[in-house]
Amino acid sequence: MTPADPPLRTSPALVAGDVVRALVALGIVVGTVLFGPVGAALLSLVLLGAVVPRALGLHGYGDPALGLVLSAAGWAGLLDLYEAVPWLDLVMHLVATAALAALVWLVLVRTGAAPGPGEASLRRPRVGVVVSVTGLGSLLALLWEIGEWAGATYVDGTINVGYTDTVSDLAVGTLGALVAGVVLARRS
Repeated sequence: MTPADPPLRTSPALVAGDVVRALVALGIVVGTVLFGPVGAALLSLVLLGAVVPRALGLHGYGDPALGLVLSAAGWAGLLDLYEAVPWLDLVMHLVATAALAALVWLVLVRTGAAPGPGEASLRRPRVGVVVSVTGLGSLLALLWEIGEWAGATYVDGTINVGYTDTVSDLAVGTLGALVAGVVLARRS
């Protein structure tokens, strides 16, 4: 940083996000020691999701919340909490899909790939936000379920997959994305 550079802006949300990212990175080491390559791969995906908001300059409280939600989902899987607490799977699909759908939509808006809610040329921008975020979340829920199936088929046969699990996960993931879309539309 040179004297001509503007000072870096920090906020409690930014600091909290960085603390979460540091804990997620540390978790990769712990997960690798305890659960081997599966733990390393899963927690590396969690770190990727936690780093994206920082890389794009999205520094609200959604930043640390996303990292915490993804970390909780990853560790719940590694610690077999989904089997011990059956309803936890649906809660995680609801919350994680909502958070990820909001993030993907914000990324698309930030990169100019999708119109934001303030686009003057749109007649119903809030409806567009809800539909876009819900659609993105549905796609993410589908990809998540494909990932679960691939994990159960090729990596670890103890991963719980089946018709009822898949359909209920898709339903609550889509519901979570719808809620995220409504929240984002109302905030615009």
